Amino acid sequence: MRLLLLTFVSLLVFTQTARAQEVIKLWPDNAIPNAIAGASITEKSEAGNDGILRVSQVSVPTLTAYLPPKDKATGAAVMICPGGGYWILASGHEGEDIARWFNGMGVTAFVLKYRLPDSTIMTNPHEVPLMDAMQGMKLIRQNASRYGIDANKIGVMGFSAGGHLASTLSTHYHRGPNASEQAKPNFSILVYPVVTFGDNAHTGSRDKLLGKLKKSSDMVAYYSNELQVTSQTPPTFLVHSQDDKAVPVENSIGYYRACLKNGVPVEMHLYPTGGHGYGLRTAKFGSLNNWPDACRAWLMALK
Repeated sequence: MRLLLLTFVSLLVFTQTARAQEVIKLWPDNAIPNAIAGASITEKSEAGNDGILRVSQVSVPTLTAYLPPKDKATGAAVMICPGGGYWILASGHEGEDIARWFNGMGVTAFVLKYRLPDSTIMTNPHEVPLMDAMQGMKLIRQNASRYGIDANKIGVMGFSAGGHLASTLSTHYHRGPNASEQAKPNFSILVYPVVTFGDNAHTGSRDKLLGKLKKSSDMVAYYSNELQVTSQTPPTFLVHSQDDKAVPVENSIGYYRACLKNGVPVEMHLYPTGGHGYGLRTAKFGSLNNWPDACRAWLMALK
């Protein structure tokens, strides 16, 4: 426990609205699991002409806390997993922007900067993103009182490949390295998520996560999260566009059907247009502009 608390030595950065952000290392520098001793890369953070912030070559995973005003805080919290195909993290529009949206509802938000599979700096790269997600959820729950959070109201949200990580956490929290009931989300929000590594897979995410293991039928099934849903899977909210050419809508449909089969409370919103990777930038897509309101209503209805 003392070691976990030491990881909360933080950097405070004050925004123009006077709210504090806190950057929290998931692991002590000398105890990052699966890290190869002596191997190093330099993290990159670049904003493209499309306005998307891309973070890559992550070797030191973190959580960034975004705190709502105390007079609005509801006690609920969410850990946000940006997408990026397990190649990069789209940490702006699928991270910080989402965190601030949650803050407006009184929800404490934590953006997860998870390590991306890279065999040059880590062993068993396919294990690493989930290990980081598990650790992030455990640290949030163990420090709930510090942030004024109800330990039974902590969810996970993920976009695209981040949706795969969020759905993997929701179905594998009790399996593999760093597994723990403390890592179990109380709810899941999956937005245009990668779910399956079988038919209708986003092959880029699958191949990057599994690497040389991508041809193993056992590993493909293990990380096809529609096959891993049980009655213990958290209540889930799904958003997808039918014209998504990157991650087929069947990914969300498969997870939805698995939740129905196993008696898991689930709500799914499918929209005719929107494509992929929009985050909250939905104004030009007609009815898709309603997904944040639908999500807010779902959250308010959770018991």
